[in-house]
Amino acid sequence: MEPGNRRNGGLGWLGQAISGVLLLVLLGLHMVAHHFVVEGGLRTYQDVLDYIRDPLILVLEVAFLVTVSFHAMAGLRSVLLDLGLSATQERWVTRTVTALGLAMVIYGVWLTIALVSRG
Repeated sequence: MEPGNRRNGGLGWLGQAISGVLLLVLLGLHMVAHHFVVEGGLRTYQDVLDYIRDPLILVLEVAFLVTVSFHAMAGLRSVLLDLGLSATQERWVTRTVTALGLAMVIYGVWLTIALVSRG
């Protein structure tokens, strides 16, 4: 496979576009819930723990984490692939960016579960 002649280029763009729209929705929900409906504009640590114990909120926050991570890693991959790498280098970039994204999501979910189980 020649550099610049990547398969799934259209799927990558579509995934980036969909995750971007989803980010706008999830970020809007997150901002409203954390800053606009809270007296003083910011939740305390205990308020956040109480808030994320709600299963619906937990799902929304994890969806936000996954969407942000996917969008960021897809964008990073796209920028790196625009450097005109060889097919081998493109595969290495894809694997590395995927591993980094998975590590971010796993850590974020673990941290969220640890916080939920705290109080």
